[in-house]
Amino acid sequence: MTKLIKSGAYAQDSFALLADDAPLPQGAVLVSLARFQKDREALLARNTPIGIKLQSSENPELLGADVSHFSLIALEFPKFRDGRAFSWARILRTRLGYTGEIRAVGDFLFDQVNYQHRVGFDAWEVPDHFTLEMFNRALTEMTNVYQPSSDGKKTIRELRAGK
Repeated sequence: MTKLIKSGAYAQDSFALLADDAPLPQGAVLVSLARFQKDREALLARNTPIGIKLQSSENPELLGADVSHFSLIALEFPKFRDGRAFSWARILRTRLGYTGEIRAVGDFLFDQVNYQHRVGFDAWEVPDHFTLEMFNRALTEMTNVYQPSSDGKKTIRELRAGK
């Protein structure tokens, strides 16, 4: 069982995860890239929120101009050591100009939450044992950073150089 954290609080997930072979229900849906490509016209014609769940091997640039049609893009971490979703989130925010929700799903660690936030994630599916206190601590645990990111925070190298 998972919980959703958005804006520092538990949130209700308004998106129904839709299997690739399931009929289209009413309301907001979360679909795979394959399902979106197969039923693009029908999904867009519904005039309801659409979310897409990308596997770690699916570059969001495959969405092209359709990126603006999504209210939610869920990026999967299949294993905590697979960090491609960090790059995908940053590409979505910086290169593709995506302003909707980017949700972290799958197997990620407490230590990764801060950097996920820095590259553009703003929602997290977390296991039941992961509390809001843990989440908030994860966001604030790192005060100085080594990696540049889309959040504009100065890196330790820049601070040392007086930039």
